[in-house]
Amino acid sequence: QVQLVESGGGLVQPGGSLRLSCAASGFTLDYYAIGWFRQAPGKEREGVSCISSSDGSTYYADSVKGRFTISRDNAKSTVYLQMNSLKPEDTGVYYCAADRILFRICVLSVYEYDYWGQGTQVTVST
Repeated sequence: QVQLVESGGGLVQPGGSLRLSCAASGFTLDYYAIGWFRQAPGKEREGVSCISSSDGSTYYADSVKGRFTISRDNAKSTVYLQMNSLKPEDTGVYYCAADRILFRICVLSVYEYDYWGQGTQVTVST
């Protein structure tokens, strides 16, 4: 069955870096846009970044532009999120998700994704 598994979260000091991984199984990763989302306590889930299947184009939320980089390795069925210059406001549970429609430019909306991982906790604190 379709499965997405996130890893790589943890506790990091402000200014530090983490790389999250999203391992996909049960479907052909190449065909789907993949998004990264996060949810802080008491807040709604928000889009962080996504990468398209059709042309590999990427999109970032304004809050992470210049600090985060999304990439995909279709051969390994894995999508990565490199997070640099982390801030306390980046704290939350990070989820990856697969688009509900094949072969399109990614959109950063929770409503456009059907398959979700279980999430990985990222905490930025001294």
